[in-house]
Amino acid sequence: MPSNPPHHHEYHPAPHASPHPNADPACALAHGDLPLDPAARTLVAVFAGPVAQHLLHFGRDLGYRTVLLEPDPARAADGVYAAHELARGVQDGVVHADADVVVVDHDRPELGKVLRDVLAAGPRWVGVMGSPRHTAPHVAALRALGVPAEMIAAVHRPVGLNIGSKTPPEIAVSVLAGLIADRNGRPGGPFPTA
Repeated sequence: MPSNPPHHHEYHPAPHASPHPNADPACALAHGDLPLDPAARTLVAVFAGPVAQHLLHFGRDLGYRTVLLEPDPARAADGVYAAHELARGVQDGVVHADADVVVVDHDRPELGKVLRDVLAAGPRWVGVMGSPRHTAPHVAALRALGVPAEMIAAVHRPVGLNIGSKTPPEIAVSVLAGLIADRNGRPGGPFPTA
């Protein structure tokens, strides 16, 4: 099956004759009159795969600086991630205090070492995908590496909002909705009714 070409989006303000009158910054942003600052937040997907592809694609559309952290360059060599930064590890400087980091494959053998390094870099938020019905493999992997319990407890699992997502695009939407809610101090869910 042929792969789709990289999808590049750049933000362009709406072609209004003039900004909305008396608009506050939130309203102006919602109407496209103010650009997002992609340097203000970073989304790091750890490990290549279908969920990472959608997470980074949608994250870029949402104004994130998008990065795939993949220690095995062969897994990201197919061009699918061409629109995103590629990093082999946290030593590449992609994880910082305003980064949201999502580990999308909890079965990779290097999970513990990569997650230990991510935690040590001090991101804003770290989560590992996985069902709450199953044991979280990152906990044992981090304990075996001597990571302190309080750092292990900082890892979110499960991630995203409970919308019944099953496919990689649905999972990516769930995760990003959860990150947006968290960044905005909101619980994520329906608006209260009057």
